[in-house]
Amino acid sequence: MRFLARPHQLPARLAAAAVFLDTGLNKIDADEETAAGLHGMAAGTYPFLRDMDPNTFVRVLSRCEVALGTALLLPFVPSLVAGAALTGFAAGLVGLYLRTPGMRREGSLRPTQQGVPMVKDIWLLGIGLSLVIEELGHR
Repeated sequence: MRFLARPHQLPARLAAAAVFLDTGLNKIDADEETAAGLHGMAAGTYPFLRDMDPNTFVRVLSRCEVALGTALLLPFVPSLVAGAALTGFAAGLVGLYLRTPGMRREGSLRPTQQGVPMVKDIWLLGIGLSLVIEELGHR
């Protein structure tokens, strides 16, 4: 496993890192209403989250986003590891888009106005998969 990111991987890693660091840092001080909304949306799609306290959920989510952003930012974190983490997180975001009512036009993958902010996260999945596939291909 390579322990340094390849130079051409850095722009994609930095772009994804910027998004995760921003969203994670913005959630650190989430108020009760924000926490309830984020938790409700996630729990509606992923029922195993229903029993989790909304404030705890947002605190954990925030820390995970900051940790993922930091891992992507640091070039000594192997791209296979960073890419796998990004792929997993992004797959969860795409799952929210696909499973949350009102995000897609009926019978289509095309987003509604409410779904546009979520469907854009598919590029994160693409970056993660690209990092993983490239690193596995060089083995």
